[in-house]
Amino acid sequence: MSTRRTFTAAATAAVLGSLAIGFGAAPATAEPKKDHTLDLRVATYNLSLNRASAGELEKDLSTPDNQQARTVAEVIQRANPDVILLNEFDYVPGMRAADLFRENYLAVGQGGADPVNFPHAYVAPSNTGIPSAFDLNNDGKVGGGDDAFGFGAFEGQYGMAILSKYPIDTENVRTFQNFLWKDMPGALLPDNPATPEPADWFSQEELDVVRLSSKSHWDVPVTVGRETVHVLASHPTPPTFDGPEDRNGRRNHDEIRFWADYITPGKSQYIVDDHGMKRGLLPSEPFVIVGDQNADPFDGDSVAAAVDQLLDSKQVVDPLPASAGAVEAAALQGGANAAHQGDPRYDTADFGDTAPGNLRADYVLPSRKATVLGSGVFWPTQADPLSRLTGVYPFPSSDHRLVWVDMQVRG
Repeated sequence: MSTRRTFTAAATAAVLGSLAIGFGAAPATAEPKKDHTLDLRVATYNLSLNRASAGELEKDLSTPDNQQARTVAEVIQRANPDVILLNEFDYVPGMRAADLFRENYLAVGQGGADPVNFPHAYVAPSNTGIPSAFDLNNDGKVGGGDDAFGFGAFEGQYGMAILSKYPIDTENVRTFQNFLWKDMPGALLPDNPATPEPADWFSQEELDVVRLSSKSHWDVPVTVGRETVHVLASHPTPPTFDGPEDRNGRRNHDEIRFWADYITPGKSQYIVDDHGMKRGLLPSEPFVIVGDQNADPFDGDSVAAAVDQLLDSKQVVDPLPASAGAVEAAALQGGANAAHQGDPRYDTADFGDTAPGNLRADYVLPSRKATVLGSGVFWPTQADPLSRLTGVYPFPSSDHRLVWVDMQVRG
């Protein structure tokens, strides 16, 4: 990926405080302050709790003894967010996996950390592993994860969950699981390089069923004091694992573009949710975009400027969460990291040293109207005792790091 953004001295200076204080003090969630505001910590964490087969995650979480689950739970406890999106958390109907994770792991102190309670949660189906009945990868046969609506060995693999200390307005959640890719104006549909026709990787019959979201897009309203904050959650597909048609890279670009259009007046008219409501977010509605976007603004394999669609939006503020651990890891690991254009302090994922190297993949992006109080990435340096929670490959928790942002809302 070519360089697409420019770092400035001011931008670098803006994050030095984050590097110095690490996590920082978690905001209070009980009473509004004298100025009638509340501090809200929002986090995203790809915790890699996905499993190889259906039912395996529920089984692993049914006892308090799974070491990986204990480790990622401790990371969450030490960050102590008020609202968190979990990526790569397999979808299990009836909230069973989310309930088990809360009860057996988060509500039990791990490694000396205090328990954390999330009385509210939201889960919904994912497109991953749902058969499409078409040969979407054009390998001459139908079936398997690569021909599903979103890559997955079973329905719900690599799903999502939202946990919250504040009430979730479940009556007004909007999901966009079924939105068709072709219905996005100017969609970056993949092209078959073996034919002269443009954007013809998918047949017309396939375009009539191919969904934009590899998992789903959710607009989840959370009631915080007098404010409703719209948590816009997703997990775009990795821009790899395909051929010269770049169908995953193009899909990743358009999955990211979906939120950019959703929050921008004049660009969201085409968007229809799974209940048939046609509109984007209103300018008066506060929001925060969360998720593993699988795109770095400088490096990696994503389509040029894919995540810049959000970072450059006039509706969004980028708090530039950072860590000292990411800087240390890039220097120690070398390889592809040595050739990266981006500043390693903003990396959130510890990927292969030969390719693509460590990247900024995970984001918490509040609306421009929000007052940002602080931000960070949980990536301790090796001298920090908490580095046992992140470690090196094979990771005790995940190849991604928890990202958090503190913001102020009306109490």
